[in-house]
Amino acid sequence: MEQANARRERTSAYRVALVAFPGIRAFDVSVITEVWGTDRTDRDAPAFDLRRVATDTTTPVPMRGGLSLLPDRTLSWLSGADLILVPGLDDHLTPAPPPVLDALRSAHARGTTIAALCGGAFTLAQAGLLDGRRAITHWNLTDLLRTHHPQVTVVPDALFIEDDNIWTAAGTAAGIDLCLHLVRHSHGAEAAATIARSMVTAPFRTGTQAQFIEHATPHTDRDADTLAAVREHALRHLHEPLTVADLAARAGMSPRTFARHFTAATGTTPLRWLLDQRLAAAQKLLERTDLPMPEVARRAGFGSEVTMRQHFASRLATSPRAYRAAFSAGSATAGSSPIAR
Repeated sequence: MEQANARRERTSAYRVALVAFPGIRAFDVSVITEVWGTDRTDRDAPAFDLRRVATDTTTPVPMRGGLSLLPDRTLSWLSGADLILVPGLDDHLTPAPPPVLDALRSAHARGTTIAALCGGAFTLAQAGLLDGRRAITHWNLTDLLRTHHPQVTVVPDALFIEDDNIWTAAGTAAGIDLCLHLVRHSHGAEAAATIARSMVTAPFRTGTQAQFIEHATPHTDRDADTLAAVREHALRHLHEPLTVADLAARAGMSPRTFARHFTAATGTTPLRWLLDQRLAAAQKLLERTDLPMPEVARRAGFGSEVTMRQHFASRLATSPRAYRAAFSAGSATAGSSPIAR
């Protein structure tokens, strides 16, 4: 009966499963619920069907702080899920129930997208899903993950990464980044921006978690204010042929000094940051307007359609035209991502 219901539900909404078992973090559960469990269809956001999945639906799942979660679907619901999310753990070495690990292995074998927030990477590693693959977790847990799961290639400083349709994220707030990115990945930049506005958070952050690791402050508060003003100026003038040298001059620094301070502050290089902003601007224009491709490229600051197409291919694994076909407001296929998985 549950599988029959799953087939009927599948036609109406994007199906998201939150995998629950004792020891999961309440914060990650809250983030997942806020992104996928809140109805924002009145603001043209996609329709999501979020379910809390566990070994049974009668036993509340305990969490720290006196909280508990009551599952509403069993693990069999995963067979029809579009996306499976694994929260982080309060104790990062908490063993997941064997049926959960088996269900995750089966889901990956079917090609279902699986994502783990923060210490949820340890659960995926227990299932063997990260063996021989790249993964990320909180910067303070990377050594622990390497020690207990030496077959995993632990990436030290990303906010989130993907390998073979398995996503992992760094600690706490990076879980929000990953969740919004997964919405953008499946439903487009405008859908992610709508949800981010509702949450009063940035729709995406560039950089790596290296910017959050404890280290000496690399520049003065005045430098930080200057860099913030330069970024704001760049966002207002993306359509202009801005270069890193232009931004450095506006900050009153040499290009080399500017690049060093910028990277320390944001975790990414000025050029990478500028390209990210231009890609985001192009995505919005492709979703919201029917402007011809050369005009989209000009307004986003790429200069030419050829250049824009090259960056879409290298960063998003798709073309601007395919992106528009999938995610424009009038698209009949909106919600089916053209981005290679």
